[in-house]
Amino acid sequence: MNSRQKTRSLTRGGIATRVARVRRAALDQEPISGLTHQFYRYPARFSPRFVRTAIQEFSSPGETVLDPYMGGGTTIVEAYANGRRAIGNDVNSLAVFVASVKLATLSAAERAAIEKWACETVPTLRCSAPLIPGTRGTERIPRNMSLPQVRWIRKTIAQCLAVIESDIRTPRARRFATCVVLNVGQWALNGRRRIPTVEEYRERIAVTAMEMLNGIIDLRDALNRAPTATFEPLLIEGDAEKLDSHRRIRKAGVADLVVTSPPYPGIHMLYHRWQVDGRKESDAPYWIAAANDGAGAAFYNFADRRREAEDRYFDKAERAFSSIRSVMRDDAVLVQLVAFSDPQRQIRRYLKMLDRAGFRELRQERERRIWRDIPGRRWHANLKGDLPSSKEVALIHKAI
Repeated sequence: MNSRQKTRSLTRGGIATRVARVRRAALDQEPISGLTHQFYRYPARFSPRFVRTAIQEFSSPGETVLDPYMGGGTTIVEAYANGRRAIGNDVNSLAVFVASVKLATLSAAERAAIEKWACETVPTLRCSAPLIPGTRGTERIPRNMSLPQVRWIRKTIAQCLAVIESDIRTPRARRFATCVVLNVGQWALNGRRRIPTVEEYRERIAVTAMEMLNGIIDLRDALNRAPTATFEPLLIEGDAEKLDSHRRIRKAGVADLVVTSPPYPGIHMLYHRWQVDGRKESDAPYWIAAANDGAGAAFYNFADRRREAEDRYFDKAERAFSSIRSVMRDDAVLVQLVAFSDPQRQIRRYLKMLDRAGFRELRQERERRIWRDIPGRRWHANLKGDLPSSKEVALIHKAI
C-alpha cells in the first residue's frame, strides 16, 4: 500500500482496527528481548512488540519512521529491521552512542577480535597492575566513583577500556566493546545493594559480550529477511525543538510515522546518571562511553520536577512537537507512550498542547485510553506513595 492509498484508508475508517492493534500491543509486559534491544537498559525503554506493531500498522516498507526522543534506540532498531528508513534524534550523547552500537554491522574479523578481548584478555587483568597514564579511563575519576566499595570496579573498567584501545583495531569494534563495558558497568553499579567482586565483573564481561554478539547476528538475519532493501539509519544528536531546521532531516524528506516517548511532565528520570551506593549519582556512563554530558537533569527532562516548572515543560513540549509536526507529512501518525505525575489534570493540558502543535487524537468517542503498568522503571515524581507515574498511556494522533 503506498502513501496515498494509506491516507485514503485512514480517512475511510480503516484506522480503527490499526489503532486497536497498537493499543493492545501497548499492554505487552514481556521482558525486553530480541535483536540488539538488551545492549543497555535505558530508563524509558519501549516494548519492542509495541514499536513493531506501530511500525507495521502505520507505515509501509521503504517509508520513513522518526523517533525524535530515541533514547536507547528501540524504534530505530525495529524500523531498520522492518525495511523502513529510520531517523533517530536525541539531545543525550549517551543515547546516540548506544543506538549507534545497536545498529552496527560487524565483520567476522571484528566479532573474533571482540570475543578474544572479552574471553581471553579481560580475564587476565589484575587490579594490582598499575594504570598507564593517558590511556582510556585515566583521564578523570567520575563522580562518586572513589567510594571504597566501587573503586576496584572503577579500576577494572579503566583496564578494560585501555585494552580495547590496544587490542581492537577498528573504531566500530571498539565502540561495540566499549558498550559491553557500559552494559556490565550498569549491571555492577546502578542501584545495586551489593557491588559485585572484580572477578564477577570480569566473568560478566565475557558472558555479556557473547550475548551482544549474538544480538548483532540476529539483527543481521532480520535485515536479510526485510521486505525491501535496507536503508542506513540516520542518527542525530540534537534538540527536537530544532528538527525542522536541521539540514540532514530536511534532506531525508518528511516522516511517514513518528513513534516516540518524550520526557514526562513532573517526573524526574536519570537519563544521564547511575546511582551508586544508594542514591549517590555518578556520571560514570559518560566516562565509559567518552560521551559529553554537559547539562543537568532538567536539560534531559524539559524542566525539573517542581510544580512551578510545569509551565516551562509545556512551553518546551509545544515548541518541540510543532517542530516534529513540520517534518511529518499530512495525515502521518504520531504514536507515543507518556506518563504524568498528575494524570487527571496534566493529560488534558498535554492533549491541548498537541492540538496546538498540529495533531488530532485518533480515538472513538467515549473510547477509553490504554493505560499500562510500567515494568521495572526507576524515577521520581513530585508526588509520593503509590505514584500515578507508575502508569503510562498510549496516545495515537494524526498530523493535520
